[in-house]
Amino acid sequence: MKQDRELRNNIKQIRTRLGLSQQDLAQVAGVSRQAISGVESGQYAPSATVALRLAKALGCRVEDLFWLDNDETMIEAFPTSTVPIAQPFRLTLAQVGSKLIAYPLIKDDAFRTEIIAADGEGWRDTEDSTIKVKLWREPEVLNHTVVIAGCTPVLSLWANVAQRWYPDLRVYWSFANSMDALHRLARGEVHIAGVHLYDPASNSYNESFAKKVLSNHSAVLINLGIWEEGLLVQPGNPKQIKTITQLADSHLKIINRESGSGSRQLLEHLLQEAQISPTQVQGFDQIVNSHVAVAQAIASGAVDAGVSTRALATAFELEFIPLQKTRYDLVTFEEYLQHPPVQQMLNILGHHRLHSQLVALGGYDTSQTGEIVARID
Repeated sequence: MKQDRELRNNIKQIRTRLGLSQQDLAQVAGVSRQAISGVESGQYAPSATVALRLAKALGCRVEDLFWLDNDETMIEAFPTSTVPIAQPFRLTLAQVGSKLIAYPLIKDDAFRTEIIAADGEGWRDTEDSTIKVKLWREPEVLNHTVVIAGCTPVLSLWANVAQRWYPDLRVYWSFANSMDALHRLARGEVHIAGVHLYDPASNSYNESFAKKVLSNHSAVLINLGIWEEGLLVQPGNPKQIKTITQLADSHLKIINRESGSGSRQLLEHLLQEAQISPTQVQGFDQIVNSHVAVAQAIASGAVDAGVSTRALATAFELEFIPLQKTRYDLVTFEEYLQHPPVQQMLNILGHHRLHSQLVALGGYDTSQTGEIVARID
């Protein structure tokens, strides 16, 4: 065996975790203890035979034991947001159409309830439209990735069911309200946009908004489910809230969503119908950016009410006052329907495993789930 300065290994860590001494491993693998010591310290590069014997003895693959120190691929990608110059940052990558898109894992985008694992490290030297990326994952993983933008936690549930059914599939959920999700789709940053927007002029959902934002594209709207939207209030409804008009009561305080979200749009529409000015509603300008944050604010007692779904009320053990049934649709370009990861995601919409999960959440009607409900040319 000769030395290879680029070869690295973690034999010692695996060996000690299994409670084996160097002599124990040498006996099982049929090599000398000196060989184990030399390989572990990096003094010697093992032959293929020795590497295979060590992997078999430790119950793992050769590639779990050895890697090259400079085994990193350099590529270029298009970032979805402004990134620092001359400062490395973590990111997630996906092939969207003809472009490799980079999603910087910075600030809130770096977390869900856990730190999101990165695909690599990127940096920008100049003001060019692309960034340089040191890839930490196998390049083929990027072609098995589908990116979804939307605000409902149900998207992560859908992703989990799909990834269990298709082990090679990877889903990246880019958090965004309905209008933001459509704009991200239009910019070519995601494959699928999740939307729940009501158009009172046509008494319809989502299609008119998608047409306006995606005016130069052919797209389809596929239903994820029909959910109940309404007011979430504290357990037992201590303020006896029953209608939207009561929100003008100075003794009540609400929590609101940001502009562009379906929940805020519904609240504004219902207040307008009731001839109530937003200035009459205490807390109208107190903004959070997710359904979960609305439920948390009410559950904590910080506010009295907010607009979200029955599923969130159930999860946080809150009272629910129904206001309207809303169609939640998935918008994607016609061309993406031929992309295998998108096909796999959409295939699972018809599966009973997903339907069972949605129904169990409460307030979901799956009678149209997986159906094309509109086309945009």
